[in-house]
Amino acid sequence: MFEEASEVFDNMFKGSFPLTFIVFIPAVLILVSPLPIEAAHEFTVYRMQQYDLQGQAYGTRNAMLNTEARTIEADVLSRRCVLMRLAEFSFDKFQEAIRQSAGAVVIILPQNMSMMPQDVIQQFMEIEPELLATETIVPVYFALEDDELLSIHEQTHSASVSQGTSSAAEVLLHTATANGFQMVTSGAQSKAISDWSITSLEGKLTGQGGEDLPTIVIVAHYDSFGVAPWLSYGADSNGSGVAALLELARLFSKLYTYKRTHAGYNIMFFVSGGGKFNYQGTKRWLEDNLDHTDSSLLQDNVAFVLCLDTLGGNDDGLYLHVSKPPKEATPQHAFLKELETVTSSRFPEVKFSMVHKKINLAEDMLAWEHERFGIRRLPAFTVSRLESHRNSLRTTIMDMRSQVDIQKLCRNTKIIAEALARVIYNLTEKGAPEDLQIFTEQMQLQEDHLSSVLDWLTAQPRAAQLVDKDSILISTLEYYMNRYLKDVKRHYVKADKRDPEFLFYDQLKQTMNAYRVKPAIFDLLLALCIAAYLGLTYLIAQNFGFFYNLVRRITLKQKQH
Repeated sequence: MFEEASEVFDNMFKGSFPLTFIVFIPAVLILVSPLPIEAAHEFTVYRMQQYDLQGQAYGTRNAMLNTEARTIEADVLSRRCVLMRLAEFSFDKFQEAIRQSAGAVVIILPQNMSMMPQDVIQQFMEIEPELLATETIVPVYFALEDDELLSIHEQTHSASVSQGTSSAAEVLLHTATANGFQMVTSGAQSKAISDWSITSLEGKLTGQGGEDLPTIVIVAHYDSFGVAPWLSYGADSNGSGVAALLELARLFSKLYTYKRTHAGYNIMFFVSGGGKFNYQGTKRWLEDNLDHTDSSLLQDNVAFVLCLDTLGGNDDGLYLHVSKPPKEATPQHAFLKELETVTSSRFPEVKFSMVHKKINLAEDMLAWEHERFGIRRLPAFTVSRLESHRNSLRTTIMDMRSQVDIQKLCRNTKIIAEALARVIYNLTEKGAPEDLQIFTEQMQLQEDHLSSVLDWLTAQPRAAQLVDKDSILISTLEYYMNRYLKDVKRHYVKADKRDPEFLFYDQLKQTMNAYRVKPAIFDLLLALCIAAYLGLTYLIAQNFGFFYNLVRRITLKQKQH
């Protein structure tokens, strides 16, 4: 029987080679063809800032990604997507990825960043300005971690580490057998948004007693800023400033409701947009009021402009930032003295002082918002808990709601309200006690109200690129201001098309897919193994009689022994 089978196989392979070609070659092609890829995970990524300011480009200039994942430990990062967790991220590692021409960088952030160690948070806050300081063509994304993404990072990390610690043979074997991940974004290449509008809001309380009344202007910018617009919630900078402004509007609207407490000052409230982009909203508002109209409260008798910025931290500092020290016998000087009076008499734990810094027009960015008014020769200053404008808290995605101490924000707002009321009603000149409390009982600040406003402000990212004129944020701010103020108006600013001062780009939020794939060398090794198997099978079939007799002789010898 075996002899007959040998003859059949021998005749088939010797006389029917085309049949062999037709049967086996398609099988080989099917077996060695690339394995169908399987979508391992789909997740949302947030791209790093991309904008132009006064002709200077900032941030990443690319949004497309389709490359294999590696971690920073890999020997070769060229044209690879480098995955890094926040705890292992550093600016030196980022620069190394850029130096090796990485295809992209994805930084994985924890879901609850407030739970990270404070030193890690502080380190990242200091790195953020450096990330944006220079232009890069490498796409940089941020993603919030989940179990699948952490698993992808761990597998990629293991593969990257083994390449640097194993022998060449082990690396080859591991490369051939390990799973890889192809990172692919679903969006298109980023492009400039030419007609973007930055929206600002104004409202006022009209004073009593004549037409030529002095005007006090209270200003706060609402937009936030960080390395990734979609992750910029700006709780303290400047959600706290806007919350304080809205609370001041509520309190003084009550005072202006009654004839007995209706003061002889006009109070204007201005919620500005584009604050993080050199105060573009404030700049246009000043131009509209001072250059393009004949009747404006800003053209008449401005007592001072009070800007509110970053008031909700857990420290006890409070600073009045000025470009020029106020002269005695001026409303500005009176407000400074009233702040000193209120803090020393009722809040002795607060360390209050004035910080003098001249306006530096050579800088690309102004330090504080009051400098916009100072350039137009309007008396202005900024109240903030920060001693320096260079504090990294003003430009970070780590500025979250959990970082704001609502009791400190309430205290600082009350200090400002009390000092402002003492100026408006001239209480010191009238001999009122230093510890007199104006906002008490029905007129007192409402901590719950202040907290709810801040919760609402930090419920959505407020980067200037994300807040258009139809945004629910603008509509709600307008509704709130209409409840307490008169003549609430919107002001828009668009960049000049020929020489834009600012330019935003799209594709800031995308979906990324991580596809589980085998490396190309796996297909090569698989093809070699299949070819060897088929070659051996063909050899045995061609010489079936010889191998049959050989096996038979061996088995007979074993039986004889």
